[in-house]
Amino acid sequence: MTERATDDRQDGPSADVIVLGSGLAGLTTALALAPLRVLLVTKTPTLYGGSSLLAQGGIAACVAEDDSPAEHAADTVVAGAGLCDAEVAAGVTEEGPEAVGFLERHGVVFDCDATGRLLLGMEGAHGRHRILHAGGDAAGRHLMAALAKAVQDAEHITVHDSTMAVDLALGEGPLRGLWAVGPDAVCRLFRSPAVVLAPGGSGALWPATSNPPEATADGLAMAARQGALLADLEFAQFHPTTLLTGPAAAGRLPLLSEALRGAGALLVDGDGHRFMLDEHPLAELAPRDVVARAVWRRRQRGEDIRLDLRPALAKRGADGFPQAVAACRAAGFDPFAETVPVTPALHYHMGGVLTDAQGRSSLPGLWACGEVATTGLHGANRLASNSLLEAVVFGRRVAEDILSSERRDALESSLPAPELAPPGCAGPCLELQSALRAVMGQALGVERAAPELDAVIAELQVLQDRLPAPGQESGDAAEIRTWLETRNMLLAARLVAQAALRREESRGAHFRRDYPMTRESWSRHISLTLSDLTASNEGPPLYAAG
Repeated sequence: MTERATDDRQDGPSADVIVLGSGLAGLTTALALAPLRVLLVTKTPTLYGGSSLLAQGGIAACVAEDDSPAEHAADTVVAGAGLCDAEVAAGVTEEGPEAVGFLERHGVVFDCDATGRLLLGMEGAHGRHRILHAGGDAAGRHLMAALAKAVQDAEHITVHDSTMAVDLALGEGPLRGLWAVGPDAVCRLFRSPAVVLAPGGSGALWPATSNPPEATADGLAMAARQGALLADLEFAQFHPTTLLTGPAAAGRLPLLSEALRGAGALLVDGDGHRFMLDEHPLAELAPRDVVARAVWRRRQRGEDIRLDLRPALAKRGADGFPQAVAACRAAGFDPFAETVPVTPALHYHMGGVLTDAQGRSSLPGLWACGEVATTGLHGANRLASNSLLEAVVFGRRVAEDILSSERRDALESSLPAPELAPPGCAGPCLELQSALRAVMGQALGVERAAPELDAVIAELQVLQDRLPAPGQESGDAAEIRTWLETRNMLLAARLVAQAALRREESRGAHFRRDYPMTRESWSRHISLTLSDLTASNEGPPLYAAG
């Protein structure tokens, strides 16, 4: 990108650590970094944003007497379809009870029965009841409210909300911090020798998603532009049961949590037939990719696929699933009296910035955690409710690693500031986003194949070439954010498409119609950098599964 000289207005704040993102991973990291000075940067207007806020299923952890971290790890590895790092899975599940304790110490109250015993739910591919809930299916809201309050009360954290990250500031030496634009539309350098990426996932790249609109792959794209290693980008998990609010519903669709099926909700076709019994021994509790494909294929044939919530509601009542009941009623359905239409939608991106077991990326001074990171836990298919667990465990690990690292001061030398979006670019950018989602839905949905992937790679390049060029004069803060998000989405989409084309097999959440079988020779991860967008499809960079 072209650059312009710095001026005094672009000299921003400095701190020991910058945390980008205010989801569960970001808030956990910021809290655990005490007593270091932390700048927490988020593009949302408050700390209440991101996918964590919408989480319904809860957090998976071994707190029951009849459960063990080893069993939880084994379930995780099976769901990951041969690409989980077994050592990472064992470590994360071992730290599960500590993660729950961390949340409780920061004000989270988990659901209990009348005797004070934790209520533990069952979800797909879990062998035990180990899902902790808070407020029924409103776990995300309860967890985020507690941690957001803790962050607001923490003296070592300074929050910069409504602030859009532009790029990592590397210069010709070590990491200097982060370029970001606040509500005044001025690009400033937030200085720090340590940056933690935790801005969430990539759901906004797809036409239908359970994610909020701010999930525009910002962290993934920022890391890619600086040459960081990325991995597993082809593995994008589709949740099988989002509420179809209308015939052509798109954007963020209400999630009907897997906890509903864990409590007895059933998937049926238009004739009332419970079709998952024909697909997998675990029926509705089969791995998500299996359920999503079963629903998607039937919908492609024009079948009316529905979820019958009544068995779950009879078991736990409306108070057990307040968000699901409210979403159904808002869409004009009565879940106590009728089945409701459902469709798969993009839910969770297993791919992201490649990290080690401490959350370190391939760039010195840059850590990543939460959905933006590929830590080795999820493999090719995320086990239900492991994402909140990973966010807390790796948020704490990142903080511990930074606290134990040799401290460096933020460098004060000047750097050229990046140029930003020109005035009047918002309309064209929103058109590009719409076109991007359309091609992603056609070629990178529940099923993929080479002809569509080749076509989408070419079309994404055309869209990339249409992105308005930056200039000396910038638009307002909203225009700048729209342009930056569009730029990030286009880059991330091209990387995802390239990875999907390279993996010539079906595994976990990645299903190729032209390669429908899992192949032992592909028990490897595909790692990419920005330079691979112009490389040949032959000889993809691989590294061994854990």
